[in-house]
Parts: sequence; structure tokens; C-alpha cells
Amino acid sequence: MTRTTHFWAWRFLWGVCLQAIAMMCFAQGQPEMTVQRVSPSAWYVEGVSALGTSANQNFISNAAFVVTPFGVVVIDSLGSPALAVRLLAEIKKITPTPVTHVLITHYHADHIYGLQTFKAVGAKVIAHEAAREYLNSDTARLRLEASRQELAPWIDAQTRLVPADEWIGGATDLVVGGVLFQIKPVGPAHTAEDIAIYLPSEKVLFAGDLVFRSRIPYVGQADSRHWIAALDTLLSFDAQVVVPGHGSLSKDARTDMQLTRDYLAYLRSTMGEAAKNMEPFESAYAATDWSAFEHLPLFKVANRMNAYNTFLLLEHEGN
Repeated sequence: MTRTTHFWAWRFLWGVCLQAIAMMCFAQGQPEMTVQRVSPSAWYVEGVSALGTSANQNFISNAAFVVTPFGVVVIDSLGSPALAVRLLAEIKKITPTPVTHVLITHYHADHIYGLQTFKAVGAKVIAHEAAREYLNSDTARLRLEASRQELAPWIDAQTRLVPADEWIGGATDLVVGGVLFQIKPVGPAHTAEDIAIYLPSEKVLFAGDLVFRSRIPYVGQADSRHWIAALDTLLSFDAQVVVPGHGSLSKDARTDMQLTRDYLAYLRSTMGEAAKNMEPFESAYAATDWSAFEHLPLFKVANRMNAYNTFLLLEHEGN
């Protein structure tokens, strides 16, 4: 088989694969993936405000892409290989230009389980080197094992953890097709490896999970003190549009970051006081007034865990 014949055979098989996945998604009533324009060169897709399940293919986070004259730069790869295939199909509706790079804002499952799909088409993955520890940890391995049960068939035995091709340790400029991407480490905050990506030519900031719009953030093992400081770093960019890790676009960065900031500050204030007074968590949680946040999506699912993790963090900070 000649190289040209091999290329067209691969293109045909890839098209069949895309069509098969699209048909399977339609048959199973999967959530719609709608590409929304952010700026002249950038688009994004918005995940649902819910926990990741088999029913939604783990489509709970946002992903974005920027089209340059040389290649497409994707920011985050979504929460399953099938979602990444669907995103690639949407990109191809806009441009025939290949995806050359994927920038990962952090290594949580809903942002990275689609990476192998982009690696299969030759994209280079860039992320912060602090993610190496998590990627090689029992936590990451056990999370993937659990996902193979909880998110089947979208996460299965073929789904794997994909390391970056380039690990960065500090502020980095990436130029693709003459377009500048400023990559700024902002962790430890939501995770140790958080990065933000700024597109100065169009004043678009891709904030990852430092910004949750109109929903309760997932705090997990976050460093909430540094997370609050990182939000100030994001505000130092002259961004007209912010693409958050979860939720809709923001065109008023200061106002829309305030919810995340206020929530984190409230957790630290209330749980910090309880930890300082050596009050048991359960009684402290029950006595706290959550009325400012309890109307938000995922409050019932995430708030107790967020409060408990913050309680433990502040116990540690106080020692």
C-alpha cells in the first residue's frame, strides 16, 4: 500500500469511526454538544452542570479550541475518548486544519480522559510538570479503575492516562501559526498543576477550574488560600472574555469570579473558626448558615465534602 493510499484509507476509517460514535450517542440520547463562538478565532463547548455519569458520557467540563493558520490548539480534552471524538468532529465542521496541540489546564479526569483521542491524530500535549506526581499516583490509577465501572461504556479497559509530551515549569509562550498563547502557571490552587492560557490578540482567557460559573466549585484537595490569590492573578490579564472550566462564558471577569472567591472565603472563615476552636466538623457544619450558596447547582452533592476538606486543610494550616 502506498503512502497516499494509506492516508486515504485512514481518513475513510476515521470517518466511519466518527459516524459510528455519533450514531451510538444519538441512539442513547447523549447530551448535545454545541460549539459556541468565543472570539474571531476561538470556540468552546460547555459541559452539563451535573456529576459525571454514563448517561452524560462524563460531559461535565468545558473544552475550547483556537484555529490558527498552521493548526488548531485545543484547551482541555473533555471527560471521555468518545467526547473527544465528538469534539474533533465539531472542529472539522469549522476548519480542515489539523489539531496540533492540546493544552491541559489540570489533570482532573473530566479534563483529560479524552487525551488519547487527540494523541491518535498527532497532537502534542502540554501541561504543568506538577501533574506528574498525580499522574503516577495510586489516586489517579484508582480513579480510572472506578471510572471504568461508573462511566462504562465510555470509559473502559482501553481508556488510559496520557502524560504530556512537554512538561512546563513556569510561564511559557507558545506560538502556533503566528498566534501567541501565553501559558501561566497559577497553582497550587484548584490543583497543584493549574495553568491559565491567555490569547492576547483577542483578549480571551481560558481559566480552567479556577473559575466555576453559576455552580458550586469542586474544592477537593485544593489549596483554597492560594486559589483566592490565583483569582487575583487572573484578573491581572486584560481579558474581555473568560472561558471557565465549568459554566458559561464570562464577559465581566471580576463579577463572575466573585462567586468562586466568596464561596472559598466563606469556607475558610467558617471552617477555620471551627478548626481553631477544635469544634467537631459535624456540629460546625450543621451550625453554619449556607443560605447564600444552597440554591446553586451541585450544592447538595459537593458542599459537605468541600467544607470537610477545607476543615482538614485549616486544621493542618493551624498546626
